[in-house]
Amino acid sequence: MAITLVNPSGLPEIDVYRQVSIASGSKLVFIAGQVAWDHEGGTIGEGDLAAQVEQCYLNIATALAGAGGSFDDVAKLTFYVVDWTPDKMPLLLEGVSRAAAKLGVTPVPPTTLIGVAALDVPDHLVEIEATAILD
Repeated sequence: MAITLVNPSGLPEIDVYRQVSIASGSKLVFIAGQVAWDHEGGTIGEGDLAAQVEQCYLNIATALAGAGGSFDDVAKLTFYVVDWTPDKMPLLLEGVSRAAAKLGVTPVPPTTLIGVAALDVPDHLVEIEATAILD
């Protein structure tokens, strides 16, 4: 496996992700920000942050499979959430949990969350991009 995820001593342990991703592979995979589109371009979960996060993860999994990888190869995720406030965290985590259950994974790579004013399509509440390392 090309990715080792750790919480180094001296940094706080975060339950939902690890602070550091150590990559040893040779193939970098950069996945464009994924939104809550189905395979035909229709928006999934209009107005539902949890459903949109779930769909973003499923789309990332599809992109990873297309590159010959899986969530085990993800070194970093970046979330862009429209009108972010901390009270939205339970919905975000619910979407991650539902996707993880469907995919049979525990995705905990380092994560950055950025609040944004808007995304390219008004119905989109979240966009998630991924960086992966493959052997």
